[in-house]
Amino acid sequence: MLTRRLLRVKAFKVLFSNMAQESPSIDNMKKELRFSCEKTQELYWFLFSICKPLVSVAKERIEAGKRKYKATQEEKNPNYRFVNNSFVELLSQDEKMNKFCQKRGLVWIDYDYVVKRIFRSIAESDYYKEYMASSESSFERDCDLFIDIFSNEFEDNEDLAGIIEERSIYWLDDITFVLDGIIRNIGIMRSTHQNVSLVQNEEDIQYALQLLEESFLRYQEYSDLIGDNIVNWDIDRLVSTDRTIIIMGITEAVVFETIPIKVTINEYVEISKYFGTPNSRIFVNGILDSIILKKLNEGEIVKKGRGLQDNKRNN
Repeated sequence: MLTRRLLRVKAFKVLFSNMAQESPSIDNMKKELRFSCEKTQELYWFLFSICKPLVSVAKERIEAGKRKYKATQEEKNPNYRFVNNSFVELLSQDEKMNKFCQKRGLVWIDYDYVVKRIFRSIAESDYYKEYMASSESSFERDCDLFIDIFSNEFEDNEDLAGIIEERSIYWLDDITFVLDGIIRNIGIMRSTHQNVSLVQNEEDIQYALQLLEESFLRYQEYSDLIGDNIVNWDIDRLVSTDRTIIIMGITEAVVFETIPIKVTINEYVEISKYFGTPNSRIFVNGILDSIILKKLNEGEIVKKGRGLQDNKRNN
């Protein structure tokens, strides 16, 4: 569920914040990284679990309309398409997800007013009106509706931002990444007609932990290396976020033999856009490209796997 980019970001945050301390501990850093990953998993399932409450709100509105003394024809003969959404039905059958959310208190019952506001916004949207009026009825179309919902209703929602801030400081920076993961996984469910797995990929977690530890161990060496490759620039004037990003990029290129150079450089340039200065993207790209090229030519970086053996400038 956690993307490699998000894992890189999490490792960067832990490394950057701890290197400012007098005596950073790699064991504490790794514990912090694991905990941060667990909190992101909680946010993922908390947001995913809103689907059923949204359907419940729709049912309540339908029942309230039918009970009206002077109900309209639309209220007497309601459109049940949303409340019978087959994607939500499949998701509701996931016992592992339900138990996980119950165990960790990831329930929406205390935020009923937020669910109602979100549904009101959904019901007023063009994509919802088009869905309700469409003659097409399929699991794929039901999935598409929730891709639209997660794409449009959550990222800039002030009510949701308040809940996230209240529940966990670890959730604050993860909302965009988590929503992207949810949308991607709904797309997978759309194709497979099967639930996404609740199990976290331990291989990815191990990647992040190794990236963090190796970057920590090589921090001073690669910091000096950066200084040697900066022309007419004092290393002490280097933006500290840029330094950490470049160190991690060099580390990944050297340590992880199956990750293409092009992927590594692109990923850390992207991270620099969010955590550096307006000029960080160009600076990080230039320094990483220069240092990695030297290490490739010196044979310190070796890539393995199909298409990676001849990697000197192909990437």
